[in-house]
Amino acid sequence: MSDQRSSDRRSGEERPRDERSGDERSGEAPAPGVRGWRITGTGPGDRDTVPLVPPEVAATQAPDIADLAARLRFCPGDGRIWLDDQRMLLIHVAALANLRRELVGALGTPAARALLTRMGYESGVRDATLARRLRPDDDRLAFYVGPQLHALEGNVYVEPVRVEFEPGSGHYYGEFIWHGSSEVDAHMAAFGLSAEPVCWMQIGYACGYTGTFLQRPILYREVECRGTGGRRCRIVGKPVEAWDDPAPDLHYLRSGEFAALLKDTPVPVTAVAAPAAGDRPPAGLVGGSAGFLAAYQLLARVARTSATVLFLGETGVGKEMFARTLHGLSSRAEAPFVAVNCAAIPESLIESELFGVERGAFTGAVQARPGRFERAQGGTIFLDEIGTLNLAAQGKLLRVLQEREVERVGGTETRRIDVRVVAATNADLRTEAQRGRFREDLYFRLNVFPIRIPPLRERREDIPLLVHHFLRKFAERHGRPAAGLTGRAMDRLVDYAFPGNVRELENLVERAVILAPDDGGPIDIGHLFAHGEEVHAPFLGLDRDGALVDPTRPPAAAVPGGAGAGVIDEILSREMPLEDLETMIIDAAVARAGGNLAEAARMLGLTRPQLAYRYRKGRG
Repeated sequence: MSDQRSSDRRSGEERPRDERSGDERSGEAPAPGVRGWRITGTGPGDRDTVPLVPPEVAATQAPDIADLAARLRFCPGDGRIWLDDQRMLLIHVAALANLRRELVGALGTPAARALLTRMGYESGVRDATLARRLRPDDDRLAFYVGPQLHALEGNVYVEPVRVEFEPGSGHYYGEFIWHGSSEVDAHMAAFGLSAEPVCWMQIGYACGYTGTFLQRPILYREVECRGTGGRRCRIVGKPVEAWDDPAPDLHYLRSGEFAALLKDTPVPVTAVAAPAAGDRPPAGLVGGSAGFLAAYQLLARVARTSATVLFLGETGVGKEMFARTLHGLSSRAEAPFVAVNCAAIPESLIESELFGVERGAFTGAVQARPGRFERAQGGTIFLDEIGTLNLAAQGKLLRVLQEREVERVGGTETRRIDVRVVAATNADLRTEAQRGRFREDLYFRLNVFPIRIPPLRERREDIPLLVHHFLRKFAERHGRPAAGLTGRAMDRLVDYAFPGNVRELENLVERAVILAPDDGGPIDIGHLFAHGEEVHAPFLGLDRDGALVDPTRPPAAAVPGGAGAGVIDEILSREMPLEDLETMIIDAAVARAGGNLAEAARMLGLTRPQLAYRYRKGRG
């Protein structure tokens, strides 16, 4: 035991306290649910005896992590990993070490530290939101989601030393020990021992998680770090105003969310800068996925110009909403925004609708009428489904774009216009031009600044945000209670292919709000998919043994006459020994998987070690 302890200390790694020898424990038994014993002298300035947690929180110290592990799902079929509704990423620690080395080399240590700290902060903010949803009934149980997710995500094992918080009063004090910090391993691989603590991302995570959870700015400091040669990593967290000199650490936390928390908090330092205008989409747009943000950033870039914009995307992705946002961000925001659905106007009326008509131009034209272009004077005209215009209308539109003037049907006078043209289509206009159904010169005139809006199936991270937005919208519109969605209902929404994109999601949520229980109960699968939409779930989850399984696979029939009854009868009629049957099934799965034991294990709902053991056993 003494040799093992010496080895641990030389490596800088501290083993869990419940594995320590008796001379490191006090004489007291641990409180129920508390990992470890009362400890003595764990660091500079500690009192002689420090309990791991106060007695009033002992009962809620270590809730079961199974509810969190169940939210972790792998989808190797399309290269995604999900933690509830958040997309996750596995990354090599060696890659993190190399990234850290290059960031420090290119930016310097302060800038690299600030960047990594804010990355950790953003992760903590998202996990805090998840914590409230998973354990909504008990603040103390919910709080420990953060330390448990930090472990589940592979960052570090968190051992609480002292946690005191009262949600009503705002009092908070948190002291934790970190075991096996992946960030220390990465830093030491890149630089060796450091003169200062190196758990930058994890400190950011702790600040983001606790601050978001308590809705007030919480600042953590790493008072011990294995990266500096210490025996362990140890952090202390308090409200910002409780620290005497928070300024050095706040320098690394200048993120928008942290600044928002600081807004109404008296802090003895210079105020943190607010996020720059345009950093986030305006209220009309909802999304946070990479695909959505890429489209929005292009929109924000072109908004202040007068360039023609062409929105590309499937039906229902929100092209008109993007066009309205573009208009709202432009210098023409106070002028008219005129939307035209080209597919909804009869072919014979397209020209008069767009360019106007003079009195007597044709039967029924009893008075002169300006077209949509004239009505949009000084503003923006949005031509939706522009690919449906006939060739004659396309020719006139091309002239308008080139000459900036229109001529009404039946008229001889040209009128100068100052209108920004924004178009949208779900068709491939280049292909349509090659087939002679769309003017090639008009295509190139429209294609000045194309913006592709990805379909909802490519930005599933946006689904929870959109659901929340639509729930509030339709609950208010229809005067209905909306308590939210059950976990399985949200899972099915994330799994659904959404052929109708955002418009279909909006319809599903509106339907669910109407069908939801009058007593304010949560919306379930039956309220959303009440008319036979097919839900295909490609995601794979983790069972309690860590095996990848398909959560949507129905259980095998357990009654005579159910699915598979014929196969069972055939097996029983041959009087085949169970071990031989198992060997045959395993051999068939391995053959179908091309010898890949991991893939065969997934087919059979086993872990790879379980399958490997049975595979070897079947071969004697």
